[in-house]
Amino acid sequence: MPSPSITRIGVLTGGGDCPGLNAVIRAVVKDAASHGIETVGIEDGFLGLIENRVRPLTPDDVSGILADGGTILGSSNKANPSRFACGMLPDGSPIIEDRTDFCMSVIERHGLQALVVVGGDGTMSCAEIMVQRGVRCIGVPKTIDNDIHGTDLTFGFSTAVQTATDAIDRVRTTAASHHRVMVVEVMGRNAGWIALHAGVASGSDIILIPEIPFSIESVCDQIRERAGRGKRYSIVCASEGARPVGGKAFVERIVATSPDPIRLGGIGRAVADQIEERTGIESRYVVLGHVQRGGTPVALDRVLATLFGDHAMELLKFGSGPARDMDASRGSRLVVWKDGRLGDIALTEASNKQRLVAPDQPLLAAARSVGTSFAEA
Repeated sequence: MPSPSITRIGVLTGGGDCPGLNAVIRAVVKDAASHGIETVGIEDGFLGLIENRVRPLTPDDVSGILADGGTILGSSNKANPSRFACGMLPDGSPIIEDRTDFCMSVIERHGLQALVVVGGDGTMSCAEIMVQRGVRCIGVPKTIDNDIHGTDLTFGFSTAVQTATDAIDRVRTTAASHHRVMVVEVMGRNAGWIALHAGVASGSDIILIPEIPFSIESVCDQIRERAGRGKRYSIVCASEGARPVGGKAFVERIVATSPDPIRLGGIGRAVADQIEERTGIESRYVVLGHVQRGGTPVALDRVLATLFGDHAMELLKFGSGPARDMDASRGSRLVVWKDGRLGDIALTEASNKQRLVAPDQPLLAAARSVGTSFAEA
């Protein structure tokens, strides 16, 4: 039987947006309502707790949002309750305050007995702070980067890969027409999952990922070798976090007020410029950027998000394994997809960690077997 103590919960979507968030909200609200549990939507991630912006959610409020991209609750990737940037000093450095106590008062004021927290590694780290203060949290892993520790797949990833693949397919035709090298820069932060999957799916000739430092000379050698075989164009799929051997990732800018201040970017232009300079072959670059976050979620992400939302509610209603005692620390879990099955792990296992492409990842071997280069030194 469901726990009689759970009668009112909060749900928030933190971090960057991605396709499938609304599908999770829909699953949580509809499941909760069917068991007499009220749901309160917290707006703009943890910023809604910091600023006391919440609203009730009913099944009618979430009807028809399954296929919608983004999130009806809004999101924020700049709102860590324990390190909230509330202003700037004259020297330009941020004023940082701990707003955890106020967040706790908001939770108590609205009678929230648990939170469903949908987000990535940064959001889960914020949730861990709430858990330490006695709030039971169920995490739902969301990120287009697919880099959350403990789960093989996050919703949003498949849609981002499809978007990137479609873009590379379109770039290929213009590359072939003009006999150019096209470098397509995709997202992923410090993990190369989007570049790896989109690069393989699109038949990119060279894939650059953060986990395998690249040699620009090796990139150019591959392009020269293709040209020597009569291949008059080449496609390079580059993850924004890829870095040259002995070098660092390319940083576009630093946002001092953000919990994650580094904004990666610029590898596409840098690699394209060096290819043209070294080979004499005309080269261009395309930065896909936030287009990878937007749009309608593909069917897989809608299904996965619904499964995750449903399992989050199962954990709140019934508990799982060591969570059955329902105390905040042991009862706070992260929904995961592992080895082809739905499951859950302790929320603390995922915070402040990243899942990267391992050297023995089967897709790396498959890519190499069909002639794809990772431009190792």
